Amino acid sequence: MPQSPTPSRSGSFFAKIVGIIIALVGLALGGGGLYLATLGGSWYYLIAGVFMLLSGIQLLRGKASGAGIFALVFISTFLWAAWESGFNYWRWIPRLDVVLILAILVALVMPGLQGGPSRKAGFSTAGVLCLGLVIAGALAFVPERGYQRFADVPGVADNSRATSVGDAQVADDPARGDWAAYGRDSAATRYSPLDQITPDNVGDLKIAWQYRTGDMLEHRWGAETTPLKVGDDVFLCTSRNIVISLDAATGEENWRYDPSVSKEAVPYTAACRGVTYYEVPDERLSELAEANDAVQNASAEDTDPQADDGTTPEPASTDLAANAQDLMCRNRIISGTLDGRLIQVDAETGKPCSGFGDNGQVDIKRNMGETPPGYVSINSAPVVVRDRIVTGHQVLDGQRRDAPSGVIKAFDAVTGEIEWAWDAARPNHSEPLTGSETYERGSPNMWTTAVGDSQLGMVYLPMANSAGDYWSGSRTPAENKWSSAMVALNVETGLPEWRFQTAHKDVWDYDPGSQPTLIDFPSDNGEVPALVMPTKQGDIYVFNRETGELLGGGAEERPVPQGGAEPEERSATQPFSNYATLRQPDITEKDMWGMSPFDQLFCRIQYRQASWEGMYTPPTADQPWVQYTGYNGGSDWGSVSIDPQRGVIVANYNDMPNYNKLVPREIANERGWVPREMQEEDSGGAEGAGDPQAGTPYAIDVNAGWRVPYTGLLCKQPPYGHIRAIDLASGNTLWDRPFGTARANGPWGIRSGLPIDIGTPNNGGSAVTAGGLIFIAAATDDLIRAIDIETGETVWQDVLPAGGQANPMVYEVNGRQYLVIVAAGHHFMETPSGDYVIAYALPEEDT
Repeated sequence: MPQSPTPSRSGSFFAKIVGIIIALVGLALGGGGLYLATLGGSWYYLIAGVFMLLSGIQLLRGKASGAGIFALVFISTFLWAAWESGFNYWRWIPRLDVVLILAILVALVMPGLQGGPSRKAGFSTAGVLCLGLVIAGALAFVPERGYQRFADVPGVADNSRATSVGDAQVADDPARGDWAAYGRDSAATRYSPLDQITPDNVGDLKIAWQYRTGDMLEHRWGAETTPLKVGDDVFLCTSRNIVISLDAATGEENWRYDPSVSKEAVPYTAACRGVTYYEVPDERLSELAEANDAVQNASAEDTDPQADDGTTPEPASTDLAANAQDLMCRNRIISGTLDGRLIQVDAETGKPCSGFGDNGQVDIKRNMGETPPGYVSINSAPVVVRDRIVTGHQVLDGQRRDAPSGVIKAFDAVTGEIEWAWDAARPNHSEPLTGSETYERGSPNMWTTAVGDSQLGMVYLPMANSAGDYWSGSRTPAENKWSSAMVALNVETGLPEWRFQTAHKDVWDYDPGSQPTLIDFPSDNGEVPALVMPTKQGDIYVFNRETGELLGGGAEERPVPQGGAEPEERSATQPFSNYATLRQPDITEKDMWGMSPFDQLFCRIQYRQASWEGMYTPPTADQPWVQYTGYNGGSDWGSVSIDPQRGVIVANYNDMPNYNKLVPREIANERGWVPREMQEEDSGGAEGAGDPQAGTPYAIDVNAGWRVPYTGLLCKQPPYGHIRAIDLASGNTLWDRPFGTARANGPWGIRSGLPIDIGTPNNGGSAVTAGGLIFIAAATDDLIRAIDIETGETVWQDVLPAGGQANPMVYEVNGRQYLVIVAAGHHFMETPSGDYVIAYALPEEDT
């Protein structure tokens, strides 16, 4: 190679600067790499760091050997990255980016070194390396990287998988253009038979109307609302439970009812996922009419307030009078509140249905004992089965082992009279408590949305964990049996018919969050009335909803890791579905990630410091432990949607670990981790991040998503979120792709604006239509999308003014199909707060 002339002073100076940089990088990687090696991790960082340090020293001395040594580091790093990464693009980034940039700098200063190459050779080398850097950067923009197609999506079939749950309510069989329940129908399919909008014309979608609720929050925001549409009206609730009716065609407000929920009542998130539409049956109207006639006749015959015997009339006649006045409440909107009330208002006027409970409301906290603000909250739409309103509630996680009970209650949908109360801590009793009796504290709750079958007389409850999510030693046998399970109750008696536990002695916060879906499932003996249940672990189960029998290959108990902080409590096995799972392979050290080798090295060290033996690794106090999937993994409250005509399940899901540690009580006390009602100010933050778990030996500290504290990026490599189409009959995956771009994400909270399909965390679900489209927002990139169900390709998208962490809904009015999304953002997902209700439609001339 031709030799350069005597090095110039400026060339020597820049070579020294580059030498200092490389030496410092070598010191950092070598020091961290030495520690990683002692933990049993990769030796690359130590070896590369040592040679970088030598290279930097030689460059400081102006020796060309410094460039030669770095060339060896570069080539070795490339080969090591290829061995660890293969064709996985995301793995290459932290392994090669800094080394490649340093190689460019070395090439530029080589001509200024003693015995270095000519300027032409140095600059040519730098040019080739720069071209490689540009190509590598451009590859990040390859659309839908990681897309996998396994089989063709079934075509529309004559034999629909739609099921019958009765016909008493409009939600049981909604009008074609309506969205009459949280999941559109009582079966919660999230499927609309509308087909005006198709993959061919969806690109023409425009905003038809926009409405702002005025309910904006700066703390713990996240309405998560899916509106209803019945007739010509849209009904929704806001973060603090203001119930609103809008004109479905124009978005103009018809009425609003504000139940005056205080800021102090907001639990972990100010969520109101939806309201419930209820139509009083004709026979109940007849009862009210007779009561009205009786009251009027009594009033006409006897104006004396005293009876013939001189006593005051029984209060029952007053109740009849109130119910009689409620004849105008033929169609009602039922809403739960964050302070634990059930509200009923007239769907036509928004005025309280005065005959329901106490002037239109019922307090579900009765007989629960002490309930500090925020501890008992209804954040999901109640379900009505056979004229009974069945509601669970969220119990504030992580605060106390003796938190309020998770008792499930059923109320007469017309009068509000309590019918039964089922507490998982006393599973064989459903008689409501009276007087000063209280339900068992800390018992499992149901915070998500139930589903019911009026034809079978069953209500299906995804039961959560007992209070003290990460400690099981103080739970009762009944709690251990009925927590983190699908429980089917007889809606007439309030007693269990069957159950299936999705996690035994759950200490991972794996409470089922998804609303189940009811369908007819194909079997060798014909179609079976079935229930599809997704879980946070990623497993999807299918049950005969009448008997609880597992379908679709069932499930099996598999051995899981043992030990941890309370080894005697751990179950030797856990259930795993044989039907379908969204769960990805176990993570290894190679899956650790970052935007550079420094944060990747940090994550590798954390990985090696932690306990990780696979799914269900037990909680530990002497070291952190990796939980994968995390509590926001798999399928959460957004649930799945099912196209019953094609027989396809659409599931968006998260693929993120948590990095957790049990914190001894004395250390938690020193840190000031006390229950919410004892805090001077609600500090916010992710669930489990410094939660006290008072009444147990340990507090819990959860790093949700396993983030690097210095950059805010996640330790696991992308993607962090996916969307998948699954064949309903077999459980086989049809296609799967990363879901969500980096446009609103980046290090240090920077919104990068880059349309890179990185696959982001996502909360909220989808809606599927007969037009062959999946509509979904959910991801942290503030986009709403239309995805072709046959290909998984995004065929339309629009930017939302706030985060879209909610399920969209679809309806038709005046012959025009609309797509509606509530964009209110979410504090946990770190998307912008808002109060928007946005409706999209095709231009009127196209409809």
